[in-house]
Amino acid sequence: MKIALYGYGKMGKAIEQVASARGHAVVLKVGQANAGTPPTGADVAIEFSRPDQALANMRLCLEHGVPVVVGTTGWYDRLGDVKALVSDTKGGLLWASNFSIGVNLFFRLNSYLAGLMDTQPGYKAHIDEIHHVHKLDAPSGTAITLARDIDLRTQRYSGWALREQGQEQQAPMSPTPAPLEIRSERTGEVPGTHSITWASAEDRITITHEAFGRQGFATGAVVAAEWLRGRTGLFTMDDVLALPR
Repeated sequence: MKIALYGYGKMGKAIEQVASARGHAVVLKVGQANAGTPPTGADVAIEFSRPDQALANMRLCLEHGVPVVVGTTGWYDRLGDVKALVSDTKGGLLWASNFSIGVNLFFRLNSYLAGLMDTQPGYKAHIDEIHHVHKLDAPSGTAITLARDIDLRTQRYSGWALREQGQEQQAPMSPTPAPLEIRSERTGEVPGTHSITWASAEDRITITHEAFGRQGFATGAVVAAEWLRGRTGLFTMDDVLALPR
């Protein structure tokens, strides 16, 4: 398989290594210097650039008939536009807030736990996420996905509210449903740690996913690209892993 990479930073380089190990060839590497280069000759594109570049890269790939896997976050308010673009071009696009296979299983675990907690009003939830100082968006796309899934499975939360490192804890919202609090921290070179905590006056339940490096994200992105080749439509990692929605 021939791959075009849009975004050739640390993640792009990790994807290139995984792709090579799996027998694929990276035929195009697009960064700031050659932005706007079409994916000519590629079977599939993988997009890990910046939020302000992602939409243009998606459009470029789809208009050239190349399916695209999108790992950039921070553009989800334009998801409706992307869906229309996929339909208009009859193309293929697969997006995810996190391509790690472990994280996508963690999403399912979070959703299941939220459903159990919906009948336990004594517990209050919040999300903690920690990333490296180079990450541009806060909260992370992964944290937003976790919050969305809790929102969907419970009656007491609607949307989310960000509490950044050093910010005072927000006062309880009333009346319910209230935003789910997300606490974001940016420090060092942390690849990504996400925790969901449900706490009552008597005890606490916490589930955590901790990434050890970029390898898991890169592997998932290449697996997604292998799956997407030859398909049309708008997909997520649930489709790749055949997970129930």
